[in-house]
Amino acid sequence: MDIYHEEHGTGEGRPLVLIHGALSGIGTSFGSILPLLARTRRLIAVELQAHGRTPDIDRPLTVEAFATDVVELLDRLGVARADVFGWSMGAAVALRLGTHHAGRVGRLVLASVSFDDAGLHPGLLDGIADLRPEHLHGSEFHEEYLRTAPDPAGWSDLVTKMKVLDANLPRWTPAQIRALDAPVMLVLADSDIVAPEHAVHMFRLLGGGVVGDLAGLPACRLAVLPGTSHTMVPQRAAWLAPMIDDFLDDA
Repeated sequence: MDIYHEEHGTGEGRPLVLIHGALSGIGTSFGSILPLLARTRRLIAVELQAHGRTPDIDRPLTVEAFATDVVELLDRLGVARADVFGWSMGAAVALRLGTHHAGRVGRLVLASVSFDDAGLHPGLLDGIADLRPEHLHGSEFHEEYLRTAPDPAGWSDLVTKMKVLDANLPRWTPAQIRALDAPVMLVLADSDIVAPEHAVHMFRLLGGGVVGDLAGLPACRLAVLPGTSHTMVPQRAAWLAPMIDDFLDDA
């Protein structure tokens, strides 16, 4: 598959891979924060199968396949190990990289992620089967797709495939989260699709939630963005960029 990617910045050290959300692309997921992060590090922004400039192929959309595609891209680029920043579906892909391709990742920034269905607000995906492509016409995601996709008529197929993925979300066990080798920074909007209780639970599984003055600061971090919804997370670049930079530099 011809995986579209862009490279920005020339910083030394591990590059940072950016993985967008569902139905999104590099622009709608990272347009604001990308130039800020590129000031100090090399960025590799990808567009996954059927998203943005990457064409679709005869294969379902799954987080597992997306993660394998990212590893293949890193192989093509000669990158042995990278940090990863993913938002929403991209955060699930980044988490999959951390649990199943641990040798390829350094640090993980996971924005709006849950490790099982219980982490989402109850009823969030009710009625997903009734979603039709035209319901999203005029959205920033649809407009970006029309501007960038090799076949703008493929929007309907993308939405149809995403509905199948949403009905079969990946799951991790608490033991898998606890066993992650990579340091993790969790990012959550205070009005996100992920319940705050779940984010705190995940934070504790990663070793967080301790009295730092006594036990020392853990390798993981938790950032909750106030006055922010799920789709507003990419707009909080001025808040996120310095926090991400500080986390990635704490090696």
